[in-house]
This record gives sequence, structure tokens and C-alpha cells, in this order.
Amino acid sequence: MANWDYDYLIKLLALGDSGVGKTTFLYRYTDNKFNRKFTTTVGIDFREKRVVYTGTGVDGATEKNFRVHLQLWDTAGQERFRSLTTAFFRDAMGFLLMFDLTNQQSFLNVRNWMSQLQANAYCESPDVVLVGTKADVRDMRSVHARQARDLADRYGIPYFETSAVTGADVELAVTTLLDLVMKRMEQSTYGGQGSEPNGSPVSSHEVEEASVRRRCAC
Repeated sequence: MANWDYDYLIKLLALGDSGVGKTTFLYRYTDNKFNRKFTTTVGIDFREKRVVYTGTGVDGATEKNFRVHLQLWDTAGQERFRSLTTAFFRDAMGFLLMFDLTNQQSFLNVRNWMSQLQANAYCESPDVVLVGTKADVRDMRSVHARQARDLADRYGIPYFETSAVTGADVELAVTTLLDLVMKRMEQSTYGGQGSEPNGSPVSSHEVEEASVRRRCAC
């Protein structure tokens, strides 16, 4: 990873049932590779990536490039780790809510995950992107696109069908979530009405000591 300063530290959390492909999704995004050898995540793990985000400058109008350090937290989907997982909800600024397109039960459980999010996240309406994984396994698909889109529309969140194998829409899903988080931060910084996420601008030398949590205004 390149050693360069950055303007924002942003933490995103991947959620979903065990086996839906959270780990391989995040590995594809950060390393642009597919690894079939990953084992079940125990507790919490994370990956990192640095990106450039084009947002609004201090005047609230002109565009400016911001250097963003992403921490992508990978959570265990098993019930026995649920209390540990929910403990990280309030510190996250955005959520990748995942289900397996070949597993109908993982899709039905999205509602349970969303309920936990609404109860434990920084805000009652946090920034969330719904992600269907394993879109490349077409012959085993059990969740129809319309089902997933209807659910996403009900929650008012974007929906993407992705594949860690081919890389299809993996980067787009994360970029869309980052855009939602950054826009909410811009609104709170420049006088908008949006609820603040937990992120804040930090210098790289301050990251070890500075808290990046901010109070939710909702």
C-alpha cells in the first residue's frame, strides 16, 4: 500500500449470513483478485484501500479531490458472533448488506440484518447498499432480481448484483456506498440537513490517537 497522507478515514462494514461471500467480495475490491481458499471469518477482520474521492470544497460549491483511507470490516455471519458484530455497528459509517443469490434464506435474513442495523447503527437510517453476491452462478440462482430490487426500494437503498469471481459491479457497489457516506458528511459540514455519519477529516499522523466517531443528529 502506498504511504501517502489522506484527508478522511472511512470505515465500512460488510454484513450478512455466513457463507454469502463477504470475505471474497472485499478481497476482490481491495486486491482485484479472487481467492477460493478463504475460510469462515471468526469474529472480525478487515481490509484496507486508499482511493481518491471527488467531492465539494470548503465553499460548498467547487469540486475538490479528497484522499480517502477505507477500512472495510469483514464480520462473521454466525449467530454466536452476533453480539461482537453488533458492537461494531455504531462505529461504522456505511454498510454493505450482503446476501447470496443462490441462497433464498440468506435473502430472507436481510430483513433481520436491517432491523439490527436500525437498532444499533449511528442513525436510524444509515447509509446502506444491498449486495447480491455470486451473480456468476446463474444455474443455481434462487433469488430473482425483481425480489431484491423490490426489497431495496422498500428500504430506499441501492442494489447491486456482484461476483467476486468476475469482479462484476464489486467496485461500483463500494464506490456507491462511499459516495453516500461522503455526501452525508458534506451536508453536515456545509449546513445540510442530513444526519452525520461517524467519519471526520483526519490527518494520517492523527489516526492512531484521534477518534473518528461523531454524534448522529437524527
